[in-house]
Amino acid sequence: MTDANAALYQFAHGRTGDKGDRSNISVIAYDARDYEHLVAHVTEDAVRALFSERRPGAVTRYLVPSLHAMNFVIDGVLDGGVNDALNLDTHGKALSFRLLQLQIPLPPRLAPATP
Repeated sequence: MTDANAALYQFAHGRTGDKGDRSNISVIAYDARDYEHLVAHVTEDAVRALFSERRPGAVTRYLVPSLHAMNFVIDGVLDGGVNDALNLDTHGKALSFRLLQLQIPLPPRLAPATP
């Protein structure tokens, strides 16, 4: 086993939407072979920890295997929503870019061979 990590954006792309103080972030694998690996490492706990400074409420992950994707619904992460927040990005559009910076282990097909 190797300790090699890489940013999630190397294996997936993302889309973000929002409604009020709720953001949803989709993570879609570039390669279907990496989907199960992403499911194992891009978890609700990992997302909650990544956005901890925004003090998210509930973080719920929905899996969409037919699209090799997952969708995270994150409550309370937009400082009250577009009409209440003093944040520069009150719509939360940039949150997918933040999530795509998450460091995960290399998928098995890309991990260096062990001697």
